[in-house]
Amino acid sequence: MAAISPEETGFQADDGLELGPTLRRRQLGRKLRGYREQAGRKVAEAAKYAGLRDATVSRIENGRHAIRPGNVRLLCQFYGVGAPTVDTLMRQAEESNDRGWWTAFSDTLEDWFETYVDLESDARELLTYSPTLVDGLLQTPEYALAVMQGGWPEITKSDLHRSVELRQARQEKLHQRGSTKQLHVVFDEAVLRRVVGGPEVMREQLESLIESAAKPNITIQVIPFSAGAHAGMKGAFSVLRFPEGFEDMNSVYLENQRGSVWQERPNDVDHYSNVFEKVSEQALSTSETTELMTSLVKHL
Repeated sequence: MAAISPEETGFQADDGLELGPTLRRRQLGRKLRGYREQAGRKVAEAAKYAGLRDATVSRIENGRHAIRPGNVRLLCQFYGVGAPTVDTLMRQAEESNDRGWWTAFSDTLEDWFETYVDLESDARELLTYSPTLVDGLLQTPEYALAVMQGGWPEITKSDLHRSVELRQARQEKLHQRGSTKQLHVVFDEAVLRRVVGGPEVMREQLESLIESAAKPNITIQVIPFSAGAHAGMKGAFSVLRFPEGFEDMNSVYLENQRGSVWQERPNDVDHYSNVFEKVSEQALSTSETTELMTSLVKHL
C-alpha cells in the first residue's frame, strides 16, 4: 500500500483549524478503519492479530477509545501499511491522547461537564436556547459569580472563582482572532429583565451582551413576552454542530441540576435544530434585540 501524504494525516478540519483531542481520535480512527477495509480485513481478524477485543477495535475506529501507538503499529502491520505512514500515525496516536486546555481546571471541573467543554471547543456552530439565564459563553465574571452563589450555595469560595475563570477561558476561545466558531443564542425576555447580582452587575452584563452582539461570529436574539407561546417553552438546550466531515458528531446537550443528557441520534438533532429555527423566527431581530437591551440599560 502506498504511503499517504502529510496533508492526509494532519490533524486539521476542512476549514484548516486544528482539531481537539476528541476529533483527533475520531479522525485517526477513521483512517485505521479505512486501511482495514482496503486490506479486506474484518474487525475480528484485526483484533485477534493485535491481541485486542473486537469491541476495542470498533471503539478505536469510532474514536471512542484511547488509541495507543503500539496498537496502531500492530494494526497497520496487519493491514500492510508502509513504514513512513505508520510512523506518522503512531505520532498522531500520541497526540490524540493529549488532554485539552481545560485540564488546567480539572480540580473543579465535573466529568460530565468536561465532556461538554471538550466538544464545545471543537464545535464550529453552537445554537443555544436559554430561557432563564445568560449563556455561560456570554456571562461577565460578576454575573457568573452571582449566578453560582445563588444556585450553588454549598460551593467554596476557591471553587467559585475557579469556575468563573473556566468560563472566561471558554470565552477566550470563542473570541480569539481567526476563530470561525459561530454562536447563536436566543434568550427569553425574562433573562434580560431579571436583575442578577444587583443593578450595576446587570447593567454591565447587558452592556457586554450589546458589545458581543456586534461581533461577526455572535448572534443574539430575544423572544419578547408579547410573543406568547413559542416553540422553546419546554426547556433550555444547545445544538452542537461540527466541521465538515464530522457531521455524524452533531449532537444536542441538555443540562440539569446534577449532570447532563446528550441526544445524538440524527432524528433528535434534527428535531432540536428545527425547534431552534422556529424559536429564532419568533424572536426579535438582532437589531430589535440590541434596541431592547439598550433601553433596559438606561433603566438600571
